Amino acid sequence: MRVLAEVHRLDGYPVNWPDRPGDWLSHGPLLGSWVAELEGRLVGHVTLAPGGENDLAPMLWSERNGATRDMTAVVGRLFVSPEARGRRIGALLIGRAVEEARRHGLHPVLDVVASDTAAAALYERLGWELMAAVEQQWSPHQRVVIRCYAAPS
Repeated sequence: MRVLAEVHRLDGYPVNWPDRPGDWLSHGPLLGSWVAELEGRLVGHVTLAPGGENDLAPMLWSERNGATRDMTAVVGRLFVSPEARGRRIGALLIGRAVEEARRHGLHPVLDVVASDTAAAALYERLGWELMAAVEQQWSPHQRVVIRCYAAPS
């Protein structure tokens, strides 16, 4: 959680700091969760989860592909320690989650807050397809634009 706190302080991810960060990292049913280490230090994290009822990316992908949401897996909770960036750790973590999704016969999708331009640039460099940008009401006083992506086929 130290790395997550550092990422939040520097990058604003997650947008809303969770009351219980440990629970946030492992929230809900997961298909997998992975960390990256560098020289014995934890420097990154990613999860893979089944798409939930309110997840936009699985809904968009399923509508476009004439499929059901349960044919997707959501890549999430991705972060890399600022001092470890530039070493392809984010790409390796995403690759591991994609590999696991495909092992389960699922298509990987994800969403990202539009203001997180570094994350969007990473996904696009890796060939992920932007399906849509959608405005969401997260609370009575918070509206955000979410960019929804699908992994390349």
